[in-house]
Amino acid sequence: MANIAYIRVSTIEQNEGRQVEMMKPHSIDKTFTEKASGKNTERPELLAMIDYARQGDTVYIESFSRLARNTVDLLNLIETMNGKGIKVISLKEGMDTSTPAGKLMLTMIGAIATFERENMLERQREGIALAKAEGKYKGRQSKSLPSNFSTIYGQYKNREITKAKMAELCDVSRPVMDRLIKEYEGGTASC
Repeated sequence: MANIAYIRVSTIEQNEGRQVEMMKPHSIDKTFTEKASGKNTERPELLAMIDYARQGDTVYIESFSRLARNTVDLLNLIETMNGKGIKVISLKEGMDTSTPAGKLMLTMIGAIATFERENMLERQREGIALAKAEGKYKGRQSKSLPSNFSTIYGQYKNREITKAKMAELCDVSRPVMDRLIKEYEGGTASC
């Protein structure tokens, strides 16, 4: 029986250190870490963790929000793991999903989290609509390629620098860098 940790942060800029520290007292045998949005369950490390885990194993997570952002996905993931005989323990909520009380609490927490997220998104949409109506919202400002991008891109293609270093040199985030590379390779971006 293995103790498995699943650690997720939403963006490349976020640090998983807090979650790593929370796992230390639990004698973790294998850790799956990824930097990806929780908006869907098609995440490589999550799928690898579910595939790796066997009956009798315990999966430790910092909180249920690390597994999924909506109730349906969360309940489906827990059901899949419990169906394989895998126990899931959320450290933040202090819950074991293999118990009846844990299952009840999981359903309630998942519903509340979905409700909160939907309310936040609705407020965001309303705020954007109001700002647009007042002429104050321009949307995200697009990033353009620096004049030396072709040189930086060449270094990246020759494996002299990483994509993270590329993003740093261009003063953009990794997701923006991914978009800029795609535009550059597609011929839609100019230096």
